[in-house]
Amino acid sequence: MPQYKAPLRDMQFVLHELLNAEDHYSKLPAFQENVSRELVDQYLEAAADFCENELSPLNQVGDREGCKWNDGVVTTPTGFKEAYQKYVELGFPSLSAEEQYGGQGLPVSIANIISEMVGTANWAWGMYPGLSHGAVRTLEHHGSQEQKDTYLPKLISGEWTGTMCLTESHAGSDLGIIRTKAEPQADGSYAISGEKIFISAGEHDMADNIIHIVLARLPGAPKGTKGISLFIVPKFNLTADGEVGERNGVRCGSIEHKMGIHGNATCVINFDNAKGFLIGPENRGLNCMFTFMNTARIGTAIQGLSASEGAFQGALAYAKDRLAMRSLSGPKAPEKEADPIIVHPAVRNMLLTQKAFAEAGRALVYLLSFHADVVEQGATEEERKASDNILSLLTPIAKAFLTETGSESAKHGVQVFGGHGFISEHGMEQIVRDTRISCLYEGTTEIQAIDLLGRKVLGTQGAMLKDFTKIIHKFIEANKDNAGLKEFLEPLAALNKEWGDLTMQIGMKAMQNPDEVGAAAVDYLYFSGYVTLAYLWARMALVAQEKLAEGTTEVDFYNAKITTARFYFKKILPRVRSHVDVIAGGLDPLMSLDAEHFAF
Repeated sequence: MPQYKAPLRDMQFVLHELLNAEDHYSKLPAFQENVSRELVDQYLEAAADFCENELSPLNQVGDREGCKWNDGVVTTPTGFKEAYQKYVELGFPSLSAEEQYGGQGLPVSIANIISEMVGTANWAWGMYPGLSHGAVRTLEHHGSQEQKDTYLPKLISGEWTGTMCLTESHAGSDLGIIRTKAEPQADGSYAISGEKIFISAGEHDMADNIIHIVLARLPGAPKGTKGISLFIVPKFNLTADGEVGERNGVRCGSIEHKMGIHGNATCVINFDNAKGFLIGPENRGLNCMFTFMNTARIGTAIQGLSASEGAFQGALAYAKDRLAMRSLSGPKAPEKEADPIIVHPAVRNMLLTQKAFAEAGRALVYLLSFHADVVEQGATEEERKASDNILSLLTPIAKAFLTETGSESAKHGVQVFGGHGFISEHGMEQIVRDTRISCLYEGTTEIQAIDLLGRKVLGTQGAMLKDFTKIIHKFIEANKDNAGLKEFLEPLAALNKEWGDLTMQIGMKAMQNPDEVGAAAVDYLYFSGYVTLAYLWARMALVAQEKLAEGTTEVDFYNAKITTARFYFKKILPRVRSHVDVIAGGLDPLMSLDAEHFAF
């Protein structure tokens, strides 16, 4: 099993050199006085120690043991509960929460960076506290003062955990057809009845109470998504003084037997006249839930990054040690019976692909997180709106593209190990299984693609896309005289222009038949993802170039950045051509075969 080692140097590179974290925090009034580089690095080092020494050793334990269900009671794998208590003692649940409810008031970006470490070390474990962050955000933004006072302190401290309850067996991503009911009660509460499935961390033994955030319908509510309301439904009702009281009408009917993330309980939750409390206005639940969902989508993007990083670490260590065959250009380790497989171009291609996706994925997640900071704490409405637009555009790209490339990186991890990668003891096949869900939950890749192309790009007449392509254009213009960056800027400039042209072509076709959007969306998302990462690699190459010119002592580190950027542009970025060609193929090849003729 690969032992996780937090890539602190690369995290610091992205934070402090690429994104200028101190400057970023200094412009946000809430963080000007209390967030410094020293503070950020201290948190990263503490999290790295916890993840390397507490969580990583439990990763394979959780996969092997899984969760156990007995008459509605779920027991988590050996060591999970103890690790959670230590996590709480270290104060990690409260990092980015509001101080008035016991939080530390730090930027959400710091919490997300720590989530990367947690996720790479042990994704299944990390989902237990991870779901709570979304519940906290939803209550902070939409809860009444009484609800905040009642639930936030113990959610923020980690004494309680939270979930999001959306999916029903007949209604996956189509939330407009959910059937869970909410009946008004004389005391102002609601009786919630229905069944929710695929509820991650829906039942467990790690916290005293679980606060479910539930979508349900009120009597007479309009059909579709306009008739959905949002409710707080605790596992245990509370006493008058806010402590855990009698059991609510909430029960775990079963846990799923699934492909991966065995250490996390994926539950069927039955609500039987459970006492619930309305969050926000009636029939506006989906609007409130989007606070939760956007948080969760960034979290899922982190899972893709984690898969790339974890698979890369395992594969790299093995490739340096494993001996097999001789290099075609002559022995590279003549004193040994064969050469380490890292000398072979095919193996290097897989390793560099993992490295390129992990490091650019990290840059994208951290960039998103910085924009999330501004959305929450920006000094002006104009700044908050600008960051919200960038966040809205890039979130579906990050969620879908990083999880798909994370899944690809995990596959490469198995492939580098060869037959040993198929064996459980090495842990590489677990990464494949654990990360596959990331392409599905919080909206599949295909749904994210429709969201990107249909809602965020065409739905704004290209305005959101232009906001981002202008940023790329300004970067290119600012560095057009840099000869050392020419190999990156020229292809980036061409693709940045093509992004707009491609969008216009699809938009014209969609005016004749809206299904053209669905036909193009996934390939459009891939195109967008590859170009976005190209922009970030060009920026990272510039930083590395400048550091080398200054005479840094970390020559190898910065040279590796430039070399990896070159690999990305030469070996990965050309993939966009196939996606452009597929988009050009249009709708007809997909729809011309009648459904009844698919099979005979």
